[in-house]
Amino acid sequence: MRLSASIVALVLLSGLALGGVLSITTGPMALSMYQSLLVPFDHVFGWELAQLQDYQRAVIMEMRVPRTLLSILTGALLAQCGVVMQGLFRNPLADPGIIGVSSGAAVGAVFAITLAPVAWIEWSTPVGAFLAGLATTLVVYSLARTRNGTSVTILLLAGVALAAFAGAAIGLMSYFASDQDLRSLSLWQMGSLTSSSDIGRWLGLAALVMTAVQFQRRALALNAMLLGESEARHLGINVERLKLELILMTAVAVGVAVANTGVIGFVGLVVPHIVRMLTGPDHRLLLPLSAVCGALMLLLADTLARVLVPPAEIPVGIITALIGAPFFLGLLIKQRSLGRL
Repeated sequence: MRLSASIVALVLLSGLALGGVLSITTGPMALSMYQSLLVPFDHVFGWELAQLQDYQRAVIMEMRVPRTLLSILTGALLAQCGVVMQGLFRNPLADPGIIGVSSGAAVGAVFAITLAPVAWIEWSTPVGAFLAGLATTLVVYSLARTRNGTSVTILLLAGVALAAFAGAAIGLMSYFASDQDLRSLSLWQMGSLTSSSDIGRWLGLAALVMTAVQFQRRALALNAMLLGESEARHLGINVERLKLELILMTAVAVGVAVANTGVIGFVGLVVPHIVRMLTGPDHRLLLPLSAVCGALMLLLADTLARVLVPPAEIPVGIITALIGAPFFLGLLIKQRSLGRL
């Protein structure tokens, strides 16, 4: 059943606001919800309304608020990239993680972390992730491209092969890493929001604003691509230029997301399908609503990861994989039953 876009937007935005409140007020350290919500206002306006100790304020402002913001930025980035990949390849199974783009970006980030000077890490990590993610995207697209369009089977197989290669490269770098770096890399590969930095969040915000604007400008072209490449050309769309632009922007967004949080899979696969079932395939609505839904999904997944086994924390990538893997298998079964695989 298709719902009004305004109703879906209202529900998602309300859920995002509630999710933000839960993220800020929930954690291993038990704090009053009311007092916790006062702390950000105290920080911004210079008030002293919250009756909390300095260390309690630090937990909220230095740990919970930054990861809440990073969850929103990363979830929105990954969801929009999933929408674009599915529209570009005209394939409901396309996703930055499934076709190996996230794994490729992870290789670039790991190489930057282990080889770059410590003073350069905050900048070298997103740059390395972007370059490796872009190279992986171009390789997958080149392999899957045929005279009749994009081959679904080759797309998935190329993604599996490149993900395996990326895993081997990361394993090799981990073999030579120190014990401390090895633990950090292991947690990072499973997806984590614990290592949020000011530069990372600003890069995430810049990437989200840039890609959201540029993707939205190409929403009608993506709608035309759903009809097929030849039909899109007849409508006056420069298909090859559109592909190159979208691939570059997707690589930027995924590179920034992976550099900030590690590999978090399935957000870009699950979210577009949920929104598409609610509002339809029009990318003018699908892109912004998926961004909000992706932010909400990752926010709730991160909150769940913090409260399941307190005071320990489950990497958020494991939570999203537990949700997304069965969803992906269901999509595969559906596509096979329709004769599309």
